[in-house]
Amino acid sequence: MSKISEFNEKLASKITAGVATMWCAYAFAILTFVSLPSAIASHNVITIVGWIAQTFLQLVLLAVIMVGQNLQSASVETKIDETHTASLGEFELAKPARI
Repeated sequence: MSKISEFNEKLASKITAGVATMWCAYAFAILTFVSLPSAIASHNVITIVGWIAQTFLQLVLLAVIMVGQNLQSASVETKIDETHTASLGEFELAKPARI
């Protein structure tokens, strides 16, 4: 792997870890509110709907969805570990019966 590829992977990993936080979602929400007054002042329904859909929802939901995916992934990993531990226990109990 080249040094550029290695750098790109590390940078992408750090950015992903940073965006997948509720603090990032809060920061994105605050950032989107900067343009809200001009959207409202336009008195244009399409502009206001565009602000909601293209600005607020896209930015904020990006981080929130990533947080949710991390939580779900951790939950699945916990269940897999518990199942594996239980399976090993059952295997140990069944060993004497095989002899």
